[in-house]
Amino acid sequence: MSTAGSKVLVVGATGAVGGALAGVLHGRGARCAVAGRDAGRLAERARGWGGCPARVFDAYDMDGCAALAGWAREALSGLDAVVTAVGTVAFGRSEDTSDEVLEHLVAVNALAPIAVLRAALPLLPEGGAVAAVTGVVAERPMPGAADYSASKAALSAWLTAVRREQRRRGVHVLDARLPHMDTGFADRAVAGSPPPMPPGADLDAAVRAVVDALASGAAVVRPGTDGGLVTEARER
Repeated sequence: MSTAGSKVLVVGATGAVGGALAGVLHGRGARCAVAGRDAGRLAERARGWGGCPARVFDAYDMDGCAALAGWAREALSGLDAVVTAVGTVAFGRSEDTSDEVLEHLVAVNALAPIAVLRAALPLLPEGGAVAAVTGVVAERPMPGAADYSASKAALSAWLTAVRREQRRRGVHVLDARLPHMDTGFADRAVAGSPPPMPPGADLDAAVRAVVDALASGAAVVRPGTDGGLVTEARER
């Protein structure tokens, strides 16, 4: 998928990662439609991205999540790709984590992005793409964040299965398993406090890697052994 001239929906555009993704896509010539939770921030960012179409959504509203792709296709007169970068985190030992916290994590980290992407799949042409930011915890679950890790792993597993389903249609499915970054995300946990964290990865480099992977039709972006990010054409 060529980035320049492509029509892309970015969901979670008021967050640090989603906003950076939309900014890079816009900078590379994509026509974006953006969705986010914070109405004021969304409007401000949309103005900076050429006055692109913008829509407020709630991750707990599954019907609203499912409606985003259709809205974006109408607003952009077409749709080539959908990227989700929504999420929330909680910390604490598993026996100390409530069912309510788990329900919240699964709703925001798995059910909402799945609803967005599921509705987008039949709207995309051959060569189109869907992508989601999961996190390295999807493959390396983190002690002290078992429920958070499980919610991200659920989304990652869904992406892996859907990638195989969509192969004949030629729709690419990207799983962005990004490492910890100093975006303040961990400090906004819905429960618990973050443990000591290693230095965060570079946000700009991570976002560029995701956009490059989206354009190339890659399957996975993940941390490499040298501390950087690697892109894989297919799932291991």
